[in-house]
Amino acid sequence: MTDQPTNQQPYDGYDGYDPYGQQGYQQGHQAYPQGHQGHQGYQQGHQGYDDPYAGQQYTQQWQGQTWETQTQSPVSAQVTAAEETAYLPPQGYGAPAPTPAPAHTPASAAEYGPATVAGNPRVTDAQRARAEGRSPIIEPGMQPAALTALLGLLLAGAAAVGTYALLVPLVVLQAVTAAGWFRLNGMWPARQGIALGFAGALAADAALLVSDRSPSAILGTLGVWVLLALVLQLRSHADPDERMYGLMATVAASALAIVAGGYLAAEADAVTVGAIAVAVAVLARALPLPTPASVVVALLGGAGGGVAAGSLTGLGTSGALLGAGAAACALIGHRVAGYDYPSRFVHFTAGVSLPLSAAAPAIYVLGRALV
Repeated sequence: MTDQPTNQQPYDGYDGYDPYGQQGYQQGHQAYPQGHQGHQGYQQGHQGYDDPYAGQQYTQQWQGQTWETQTQSPVSAQVTAAEETAYLPPQGYGAPAPTPAPAHTPASAAEYGPATVAGNPRVTDAQRARAEGRSPIIEPGMQPAALTALLGLLLAGAAAVGTYALLVPLVVLQAVTAAGWFRLNGMWPARQGIALGFAGALAADAALLVSDRSPSAILGTLGVWVLLALVLQLRSHADPDERMYGLMATVAASALAIVAGGYLAAEADAVTVGAIAVAVAVLARALPLPTPASVVVALLGGAGGGVAAGSLTGLGTSGALLGAGAAACALIGHRVAGYDYPSRFVHFTAGVSLPLSAAAPAIYVLGRALV
């Protein structure tokens, strides 16, 4: 057998025997499109590996711009590229193209949903109610009214027992008034303001006991506490608007809690009649009736409760006037507690306390005049 050349052609692009397959590997890479620069860089790396002195040649001839100025792209360009591709979905072969977001169309206030990152405007429940033609006021309801009536009956019974017995339900009323007013104004937690208002109420009670229930103790405490609230707000590091808002809320909460001490300054019979009248009026106001009819029924109920309580005390029929006046002030406090879609916590604090606290000045003045 002799070595004779054969006429057989190489098999599928192989020119001859290639023990390491380098020719096929290079031809396979050349089959890719020329736009794949990463494959070309891979081939260049193999060429550099084949020449052991190529690295020295490039090292000796290297000069010019550094890596930072030549190959690294500017930071702004990188940020722009990242922003353009940050929220793009992965584009795989055969994946459907992303659907463009629909254009935002204006809608009315009943149609707006909760706030989202897409920029949908958020409206409050009160604004939605106004847009739909409904009242933005939600009244406390029967459960807070029942608590108000219970607290009023406690005040009436404690006043008949004595001055120090009256302090127990009165302190509870003053604490709930201070907390409820701050929450009604959307300021929660506001521990310093609530504590300041409650401390003012306690100071007024102490001054009333020391001065033999003189009304000047209430006025003096109120003036001192307004000045104290002003000084504390001036020392605050908050924004000017926020400091003014906090000052007004603190002064109002302190004033309401201190004025509630009028039950302690009033005559015992007047407190009994007035507190019962408030209890009846608030319960009548919570009945499921139209608002005008409910107000009339509440006023009549307060007058009737005053007559009934007056017959048990020394006021007699004059208790009707005292009961009507206390009921009118209680309805004002009841209306304030239902302002602009309040929360359930507001109903069970301000909704319970404000009718009784607002009625305290009327009970004191009318009690002094009628007894």
